[in-house]
Amino acid sequence: MIATLNDKINSLTSELDYQVSLAKHRKNLPLLSNEDQLIAKTLKREGVYITSIENLGLPSTAQMLESAKNYAAMMKNPRNIQSGYNLPQIYTVTDLPEFVTWGIEARLQNIIEHYIRLPIAFHGVHVRKDFPNEQQLQTLLWHKDSEDRRMIKVIIYLHDVVEKHGAFEYISLPNSPLELLNYYRVDYALWKSNFLGINDQEMMKIIPKTAWKYCPGKAGTVIFVDPRNVLHHGTVRSEERSTIFFVYTAKSPKRPELCNQYNDDTFIKPNKQLMANN
Repeated sequence: MIATLNDKINSLTSELDYQVSLAKHRKNLPLLSNEDQLIAKTLKREGVYITSIENLGLPSTAQMLESAKNYAAMMKNPRNIQSGYNLPQIYTVTDLPEFVTWGIEARLQNIIEHYIRLPIAFHGVHVRKDFPNEQQLQTLLWHKDSEDRRMIKVIIYLHDVVEKHGAFEYISLPNSPLELLNYYRVDYALWKSNFLGINDQEMMKIIPKTAWKYCPGKAGTVIFVDPRNVLHHGTVRSEERSTIFFVYTAKSPKRPELCNQYNDDTFIKPNKQLMANN
């Protein structure tokens, strides 16, 4: 009982410190152009903003995309196969300069800092290939991430993504009392699943499919998403889908141990693999 009380006190203290930090940093937020203010405001309202790599116009884009496509082309087979479900193959490319240079572009970081409202940490980059699947398991289930109170993943499609490729799908942040209630109901369902996720059938019992937002897109589509607060998933696919994920949280995230996967050896580092093969 004492341990539980201490946990609650520590949690309240942590949340208070967080609110104080937000207030202190408000005056230090970077200035944004009108276009970038729209991105930040849309993220605050919906939790997602969709644009294109061309619209962002970051100078380091060409080299980063070329490298990402080359690494995606190296991914030929799933790392493992379950019944009706192929695990994705993921390369951690955080230590490669062409990815880091893009990930720390000032325009990009300023937008993200405005949304997170604190100094940010850029944790790393995954090049990812998802394979055809018959079952809705793992990240195909509706879920939320857990790294921080607010976070951003920037997802880039490396090829045209249509229904057969299993596009990203999400439900906007709640903007009415009923939507908020339904979000809480989903949170309870996620808690009952031990935060493993819920399937489409379970979701439809709480939030109708008309509220789901499906995100097909051309090659170079860019999705800014707060996966901690937005209900989201990848959809069942019959063909491969290749993407890049850039990951950001506050400089001191709530659960830093969950951020290690974006820069450690949890997944393959292709440059190390190539050196080993040579």
